[in-house]
Amino acid sequence: MAGRRDVNPFDEEEVNPFADQGRGGRESNYGTGAFYMTNPGSISKNSRLSPLPPEPVDYDRGATVDIPLDNSKDLKRREKELQAKEAELKKREEELKRREDAIRRSGVIIEDKNWPSFFPIIHNDIANDIPIHLQRVQYVAFTSLLGLVGCLTWNIVAVTVAWIKGEGPTIWFLAIIYFMSGVPGAYVLWYRPLYRATRTDSALKFGWFFLTYSVHIGFCVFATIAPPILFKGNSLTGILPAIDLLTGNAMVGIFYLIGFGLFCIESMISIWVIQEVYMYFRGSGKAAEMKREATRQTMMAAL
Repeated sequence: MAGRRDVNPFDEEEVNPFADQGRGGRESNYGTGAFYMTNPGSISKNSRLSPLPPEPVDYDRGATVDIPLDNSKDLKRREKELQAKEAELKKREEELKRREDAIRRSGVIIEDKNWPSFFPIIHNDIANDIPIHLQRVQYVAFTSLLGLVGCLTWNIVAVTVAWIKGEGPTIWFLAIIYFMSGVPGAYVLWYRPLYRATRTDSALKFGWFFLTYSVHIGFCVFATIAPPILFKGNSLTGILPAIDLLTGNAMVGIFYLIGFGLFCIESMISIWVIQEVYMYFRGSGKAAEMKREATRQTMMAAL
């Protein structure tokens, strides 16, 4: 054992396991790709694995890599497209402004429906459309329109109660006709003309308002009294039908008395509105302007 040399397995020497060491070193089987170590201590120290040559480094760590996002031709093309779109938008804005100016000069007013807010059916924006010195009159006129709606609605209720108590269906159908013709007629015939008259300060529109609003006041006064002429029976809740019904059916008479009170209030509000509008009409010189405008239109029609 003294003459045998022991091999240190922790030696750092590199040994090629594929080197041919004879029959005593290892047996190799190339057919199967397996080999068997017979005596690890008999591997020669001279069998070493040659180190791989270092890979050459051919790049600079401090260099930056430029990734082209777009070439100059694409940038110029996009710039031209943006300029063309901008010019087109500017042209459209100028055309729209020109049309708006033409509409404004022609006196045509664009009105968007905005009232009531939950279901817009008419245009009513007194705070923004009407001059501040006429807003009070316009607000009261709008109250008069809503008052007429309330009067005719209560008239249907009272007449319905009278029908149930034996007055007949004819007066109920007449009450429906009053409502369906009176409410849209009031808006078209006198409220909208007054709205446009105060908005544009047109003398002719003021004249049309006076004519139609006088008819409205006449109807309210007539409904307040409700004489048994023109209108059939008790189809209006005036003072005369109320007195007549109180003797036969007190409950129906009370409904008619309430309707009488509503028509009274509506008549007083309407008289106040026409007085205020007439005072402004005379004080601002619109009466003389309306006469001149009417004379001019008459001459043009004659020619």
